[in-house]
Amino acid sequence: MLDVLSRERIVAGPGFNRWLVPPAALAIHLCIGMAYGFSVFWLPLSRAIGITTSAPGDWKISTLGWMFTLFFVMLGSSAALFGAWVEREGPRKAGVVAACCWSGGFFVSAAGVYLHQIWMLWVGSGIIGGCGLGLGYISPVSTLIKWFPDRRGMATGLAIMGFGGGAMIGTPLADALMKRFATPDSVGVWQTFVVFGVVYFVAMMAGAFGYRLPAPGWTPAGWTSPAGQMTGADSMSVPVDRAWKTKQFWLLWAVLCLNVTAGIGVLGIASPVIQEIFKSRVTPSAAAGFIGLLSLFNIGGRIFWASLSDRIGRKVTYTVFFALGMLLYASAPTTGATGSLALFVGVYCVILTMYGGGFATIPAYLADVFGVGNVSAIHGRVLTAWSTAGILGPVLVNYVREFQIGHGVAPSNAYTFTMYALVAFLGVGLICNLAVQPVERRLFTLAPIARATRPRAASAEVPAGEWGMVGAGWLLAGLPIAWGVYKTLALVSQMF
Repeated sequence: MLDVLSRERIVAGPGFNRWLVPPAALAIHLCIGMAYGFSVFWLPLSRAIGITTSAPGDWKISTLGWMFTLFFVMLGSSAALFGAWVEREGPRKAGVVAACCWSGGFFVSAAGVYLHQIWMLWVGSGIIGGCGLGLGYISPVSTLIKWFPDRRGMATGLAIMGFGGGAMIGTPLADALMKRFATPDSVGVWQTFVVFGVVYFVAMMAGAFGYRLPAPGWTPAGWTSPAGQMTGADSMSVPVDRAWKTKQFWLLWAVLCLNVTAGIGVLGIASPVIQEIFKSRVTPSAAAGFIGLLSLFNIGGRIFWASLSDRIGRKVTYTVFFALGMLLYASAPTTGATGSLALFVGVYCVILTMYGGGFATIPAYLADVFGVGNVSAIHGRVLTAWSTAGILGPVLVNYVREFQIGHGVAPSNAYTFTMYALVAFLGVGLICNLAVQPVERRLFTLAPIARATRPRAASAEVPAGEWGMVGAGWLLAGLPIAWGVYKTLALVSQMF
């Protein structure tokens, strides 16, 4: 079994169609993306004993919310700790371990709900599942960049798009399953966790076994690497132990952290702010549709901005994120004051495209700066910026809001100062992005794996005739997304 998972066994032979790799990556990211939708379980779990209403001994939502915090702390931590291991052992082994951790976390949590032990939920989904999040998130990044040196941004955007869309699929599915399993003695959560564990394990294993690596020296047919760029799978790159000591690493860390902090800050207040500003026009159900719409634009932004970055460059793309973001964040309070719901929603939707686009573009940015060979390990360490932002953004927004309301500010106006504070964060991010410069060439080395297996001449891509298999792979990945989009749009229709 270990031999089947080894890096050497997954090197693609002549004629392999590289378009089979993105749906494999998408399968894993659509599963772990359910981390964004875990709040669907909070209310049912808060009455796990009382069933219809909370009873003595039931968990508080604030207690359950620690699972969400653990998700993203463990995501960043495990990605940083095991990034080099993923690069060394290959994406298939990482994908299998991720499947075991993410699905295993659901099984442990199911036992925790059944036995009513909150620590089992924290350990199961929070810690074990969080490790699966980190490994699953970074497992396809380096692989896709190697397969698509001509379209780095698009390739990573296709996979990371799935992480943004996981909740869009998983949330309505979880709601349907909990209603199906609910009884007078159970809210149906532990049974739903078991089903999710099985389904996600099968889907993630299929994705992991769909991974292939290009042969050393491989390049797409008819494509020539731009002069001076480290684009090949076996080209020169900066080792992770050198990369994290460079100013470029920390500037890019700050770029991601500040972009995500602002985006998470907006996500954290989206539902209450639209209800408080448009109190007589937006119901809680319509606000849920607004959140779904933001998720949809989050997904679209990941593929749109990442693909655009292939044409205009990563630095220019992030400059747009920060410059346009400052304008939109600053104008958000004004658009709310005008009473135009459509304009308000439009501003937030564009903001969310740039939030998602930041995640999808950063792997290609890292590959541009540090080379391809160690990008999984470097990306893993940069993702600690996400963990930091996951704490910084919600804390900033929530505490500032509570402080202002406590000093007599109307709830509908309590977000104005917050939005201006986020503008300042984006301004610092813009400065950091503009300061990124090329890394000194003396820091680049040839990876040991590439040095040992590099062929004498690069092999061109051999056209693959198995487009039927490619179509089947994309169909299997696309059907759940289409269903999630349909459910989201049906809910959004209630808002207008």
